[in-house]
Amino acid sequence: MRKIVRFLLKLFGWKIDKYAPEGVKKCVVVVGPHTSNWDFIIGRLAFMSFGVKGTFLIKKELFFFPFGFFLKKMGGIPVDRKGRSNLTEQAVRHFEENETMYMIFTPEGTRSYNPNWKRGFYFIAQKANVPIYLGYIDYANKIGGFHSLFEPTGDVNKDIETIKGILKQYKGRFPENGIR
Repeated sequence: MRKIVRFLLKLFGWKIDKYAPEGVKKCVVVVGPHTSNWDFIIGRLAFMSFGVKGTFLIKKELFFFPFGFFLKKMGGIPVDRKGRSNLTEQAVRHFEENETMYMIFTPEGTRSYNPNWKRGFYFIAQKANVPIYLGYIDYANKIGGFHSLFEPTGDVNKDIETIKGILKQYKGRFPENGIR
């Protein structure tokens, strides 16, 4: 399957960076910039080319038949975003219950420009005691992959600005909506 996925990516002119976290079974992956629905498709293919099943949190209301079946197959994890549920606790529980997990976040939270990133990924990584890896997608050069391991300092606002500084070098499908 990995060869087929690599062929498809190559067919569409995309290259996936060879760097991948080695020996890592669990991590939070922060991907940016996120400016198009195509990011999901390219990202999914990229993860498949690495032989890694990426997972993502999605509101449980979308898990209805038959759509829910496909969401789960693609790595979707239903979460309750209403009431007194704690999304961080739900995500941490998934890390605890699984031997391997690459949980993917697009902290921009939208495909439009958003200077105010969601910070949940940071707290989930801390509470689950898993590393944070930075992933990127660059439409200008048609390349994507893992950039690097990010070591949190404990200052969430400063760390998010640092992550933005790293990922803003890459251009989304709609660069005007990307990281500034």
